[in-house]
Amino acid sequence: MRLFELSADMQKFSANVRAANLTLGLVPTMGALHAGHLSIVEKALGENDRVAVSIFVNPTQFNNPEDLQKYPRVLDEDLQKLEGISQNRLLVFAPLVKEIYGDNLISDRFDLQGLDLEMEGKYRPGHFQGVATIVKKLFQITKPHKAYFGEKDYQQLAVIRKMTQLEQMPVEIVPCNIYREKNGLAMSSRNRLLSPATKETAGYIFSALQWCAANFDEKEIDELKAEVGKKIASDSTFALEYFEIAEADSLQLAEKKEENKKYRAFIAVFAENVRLIDNIALN
Repeated sequence: MRLFELSADMQKFSANVRAANLTLGLVPTMGALHAGHLSIVEKALGENDRVAVSIFVNPTQFNNPEDLQKYPRVLDEDLQKLEGISQNRLLVFAPLVKEIYGDNLISDRFDLQGLDLEMEGKYRPGHFQGVATIVKKLFQITKPHKAYFGEKDYQQLAVIRKMTQLEQMPVEIVPCNIYREKNGLAMSSRNRLLSPATKETAGYIFSALQWCAANFDEKEIDELKAEVGKKIASDSTFALEYFEIAEADSLQLAEKKEENKKYRAFIAVFAENVRLIDNIALN
């Protein structure tokens, strides 16, 4: 399996793939790969001749320096996991920060039409400008036909779709289902920072979302939000940062349900100073 650290090498490989009339898929990651990542890689392999997995902890999307510093970096482990899937059709692009940003470590600015302002955007100012910036750079370097993103970061997925549209980039954005632990906890690289006991208890977050989905038709939005808040507060291990119900496409926060609109619930919870996010379709 090939490992590229330089953009020029990645670009050359991509050009050769296209010259051979083969398709290239991209799975952007920040490393610390888990089974959820690997399921996305396998999906990409099923739809493309070659697949590039980028491993890059992007500094411009972290508004908390501590969070950036403690983000797990385990490249050797990641490479071993990917080699177990495919050694012939997979490659890894793992550049250094300077290779991507040079001496200009700032985000581009995109008019994301409000997709970046609520929920994650409200509590992590500038986060989605950083996400859009790095994904644009990765698309420019790798030139994939398709790019794959997990729905756990549903708001991120909407931002990337908008950026791709704004920049008129010829990349198909492919959403991938949320991959969960046995207890329902959405798989995340951050889960490894939890104690085993808290990791097991954290399945309660998804249970609260499931309750919301099951009761969505019968209860009003303010009732649902109040009850989910109570459920999370009932365990002192968890501290609720936000729980919101929003329109699935525009991500506008909803106060009342309207006919013929699709809604999702979004949640962010702290456990042992680890920030966990999740979401679920409601109708």
